Amino acid sequence: MFLCRKFKFDAAHNLVNYNGKCEKLHGHTYHLSVVLKGSLNSEGMVYDFTEVKRIVNELVLSKLDHAYINDIIPQPTAELIAKWIFRMIDNPLTCDNCELYEVQVWETENSSVICRREDL
Repeated sequence: MFLCRKFKFDAAHNLVNYNGKCEKLHGHTYHLSVVLKGSLNSEGMVYDFTEVKRIVNELVLSKLDHAYINDIIPQPTAELIAKWIFRMIDNPLTCDNCELYEVQVWETENSSVICRREDL
């Protein structure tokens, strides 16, 4: 089964190694989807939604929300943000019956990237 929890955060960034309008400081309301893949545990869940929320809030949103992302990720493309998020939450969300499957980051309503384990 797949378990999905969605989040959103606001942040600013600029793309240093880029020639275009995104090289200038600007912001986004990012949307984030965290997907776990696994089997049901003894409580009939893949993972507790409340715990997913706590872990993502603590390890990701507390650092990225209303932040200048370049202070954390030097070239903060959506791709590199997704990889950073995956690495931050991979171990804490892994348990006997499930593991982190993918992280999807929407930079705009129509533009997103998906990061899976093989992309690290």
